[in-house]
Amino acid sequence: MEVEPVEPQSLKKLSFKSLKRALDLFSPIHGHLAPPDAESKKIRINHRVSVEYGGIKSTTNQPPRQVSSATPDGSQQAGSSSTLALPAPGDAKDPHKGGPQNALVVGPTMPSTTPNDIGFQSKSTAIVSASGSSERNLSTSALMERMPSKWPRPVWHAPWKNYRVISGHLGWVRSVAVDPSNTWFCTGSADRTIKIWDLASGVLKLTLTGHIEQIRGLAVSNKHTYMFSCGDDKQVKCWDLEQNKVIRSYHGHLSGVYCLALHPTIDILLTGGRDSVCRVWDIRSKMQIHALSGHDNTVCSVFTRPTDPQVVTGSHDTTIKMWDLRYGKTMLTLTNHKKSVRAMAPHPKEQSFASASADNIKKFNLPKGEFVHNMLSQQKTIINAMAVNEEGVMVTGGDNGSMWFWDWKSGHNFQQSQTIVQPGSLDSEAGIYALTYDVTGSRLISCEADKTIKMWKEDETATPETHPLNFRPPKDIRRF
Repeated sequence: MEVEPVEPQSLKKLSFKSLKRALDLFSPIHGHLAPPDAESKKIRINHRVSVEYGGIKSTTNQPPRQVSSATPDGSQQAGSSSTLALPAPGDAKDPHKGGPQNALVVGPTMPSTTPNDIGFQSKSTAIVSASGSSERNLSTSALMERMPSKWPRPVWHAPWKNYRVISGHLGWVRSVAVDPSNTWFCTGSADRTIKIWDLASGVLKLTLTGHIEQIRGLAVSNKHTYMFSCGDDKQVKCWDLEQNKVIRSYHGHLSGVYCLALHPTIDILLTGGRDSVCRVWDIRSKMQIHALSGHDNTVCSVFTRPTDPQVVTGSHDTTIKMWDLRYGKTMLTLTNHKKSVRAMAPHPKEQSFASASADNIKKFNLPKGEFVHNMLSQQKTIINAMAVNEEGVMVTGGDNGSMWFWDWKSGHNFQQSQTIVQPGSLDSEAGIYALTYDVTGSRLISCEADKTIKMWKEDETATPETHPLNFRPPKDIRRF
């Protein structure tokens, strides 16, 4: 009789087999939690009660532990009852037994007026738990230790209100930028003009013409007297605000230019457009330094930082790309969104940024691009613009005119406002295309489809009492 050859198996497979066999032998329920220990539960609840009611313990001459006796008809005997009777698992067998129970002293009570008070006495601090009831009395929610939610609690912010509406443009207002000196701001419109307004009074100071299509992006330099604009006419222009005219044009985009950003420390300009490329320009020489190609669709949002990754772009191809500016190559691609990333906003103080698409608003850490969390509500519209100030108030503007305010730290949506179209406009013209805070972060400017610019500020009369936080941590994080 021949012995069958043993099938050769790897050491890894054999050790896994051995481990599985050991687990099956010695721990048949290794996936389950340990059974609850009634004794430890009782001690825990007793400790919890003594912590809660320790301040009103009896200081009279009564014995420290007093047993409450129940009469056969189930009513609590009168007198100076000062017990909190909680049944132990073993004692809850017979409701008519007058045997000793787990009595906890709570405090002295007023003498009762009636001979038999059932349940709670009128002027008594005694809490009576019926002995015959189910074991649920052991773990009543009042006595369970509630684990604090790991989710950060939002900071209270005053609600924002509209305090000024500026008319003047003859088309949709598509872009906005605030001067670093905080004295004026500029807006670009579908009427092909750039208008400069006084920030304090809202008065028109200047109108600049030169583009032949709508103006989709604006930026003001904090080192030079330059303003930059880009539009659907494929043009990127540099305006000298001392002469109020175009001094440079940057040629290279093959289609409309949708967004632009100025690098905070070096003299370069970044523009993204419908040709799926983010182009890097030298401001002085008008040379194209890099063409950051890699997106499969329109580049519709871009921001820059002084440190790597210095360029971050969002696109209609649903991805966010972080770029190495030195080599013009992609450092990282984030594929968390399912819809076009039309708006992004870096936090002015923290190393993080938020990105918005029609599915969700997401928060990421920099420089590694780790996903932090989604904002806790869904705006359920195309989000065209977003901005964050130093206090951690983030605002997002939707295609349907909805303007939602968020707490940056927790992602809590603390205010939902709806823009009101100016008289004579259709309701369908309620749409927000651009948002920005002023330099202080106390004023907000929104550019809208009803051809107006609206200015917002915090309501000074609001307090946490008049506008309380209605915050519930997300269910999957909340623990009881």
